[in-house]
Amino acid sequence: MTQTSDNVTWLTQEAYNQLKAELEYLSGPARTEIAAKIAAAREEGDLRENGGYHAAKEEQGKQELRVRQLTQLLESAKVGEAPATDGVVAPGMVVTIAFDGDPEDTLDFLLASREYASSDIETYSPQSPLGSGVNGKKIGEDAQYELPNGKKAMVRILEAKPYTG
Repeated sequence: MTQTSDNVTWLTQEAYNQLKAELEYLSGPARTEIAAKIAAAREEGDLRENGGYHAAKEEQGKQELRVRQLTQLLESAKVGEAPATDGVVAPGMVVTIAFDGDPEDTLDFLLASREYASSDIETYSPQSPLGSGVNGKKIGEDAQYELPNGKKAMVRILEAKPYTG
């Protein structure tokens, strides 16, 4: 779970450990693996037309970007507790909303930083239009947010509970 407030990102101990393990892998074994791929591709000859070499270099660039992102995130992270179960939407919570108040047209999502996005549940950042619209609202309240086309949409908060992974 993450919650972003100003320049601090709050993480549960589990999320912190998971991101730290990813950083350690990318900084160590993954760097060695990509260096070996680049070296092997370099030995194949002409680098201008060497698809394997260019693919490995691109992969290395993406990997190094992720290392920088994780390093910055973990440097500003504070390990904290899960949000309270007081019915108020906050980062680190799974939120159920109904579009236009229609209880049949619902969406469940995790309100959290993108660094903690999971394939198990859709994740919206607290800074996204929907995330900022629902953040701080109570169960039963309506929230408004701006759509990409500039129009406004209304949702009703049906449920807000801490994300348990």
